[in-house]
Amino acid sequence: MTYKPEELLAVTLAKLIRAVPTRHIAVGAASPLPAAACWLAVKQGEKLRLSLLHKRTGNPFTEGTRELFDLTGQGRIDLFFLGGGEIDGQANLNLIGTGAWPGREVRFPGSFGSAFMYFMSGRTILFREEHSPRVLVDKVANISAPGVSEPGVYRRGHAQALVTGRCVFTFHPDRGRFSLASVHPGETVESVREMTGFTFDIDGDVPETPEPTAEELALLRGSVCDEMMETYPDFCARVFNRKAAA
Repeated sequence: MTYKPEELLAVTLAKLIRAVPTRHIAVGAASPLPAAACWLAVKQGEKLRLSLLHKRTGNPFTEGTRELFDLTGQGRIDLFFLGGGEIDGQANLNLIGTGAWPGREVRFPGSFGSAFMYFMSGRTILFREEHSPRVLVDKVANISAPGVSEPGVYRRGHAQALVTGRCVFTFHPDRGRFSLASVHPGETVESVREMTGFTFDIDGDVPETPEPTAEELALLRGSVCDEMMETYPDFCARVFNRKAAA
């Protein structure tokens, strides 16, 4: 069955969403891949409240991120998604840049509210399509949002998983490490290890990430794309080969 890499990742993310009871998911600006996964979960029958910060019309956030932070602080956001210019083996994120502080060697978009969302969301799914030693590093150059906290520091949730273009990692906050949950078709444990800058655990046999089914692809290319067309037209054109009517 022919599918795009983004379709595999959207299906994989949707399964992680459904793995834990969830009421309210928020998706940040310019995050079409998590948005596709969330809409797929909804179309598969999950009763979710989905709030898209980047939605062009019908956006529930009339005051933007201020309302998102208020909801999260009140414990009303069960799941959020975060990426990073660098991600290390303790699930620390770097959205600042590389080199000495303030990271002027290579500049990333900036931390914004990532630390707050990481601490106060019920759980976080990390994602990054590029899987290479320059992205998945032994130790991030600068910590925008820490994966674990010192004893006595209050935080509502941690990372659930990290999904990349090569595999799925599960995060274990009690030991501050990732374990390899599955490898995508065409990858092996050794190929993932070779392209990962941090060490990770292997708990038993590592399965292959399930490929998208015909039903999942039909939903993504049909009703999911319908929901995303206005907000993410470039993503829909590139991944689903659909363009909005002129």
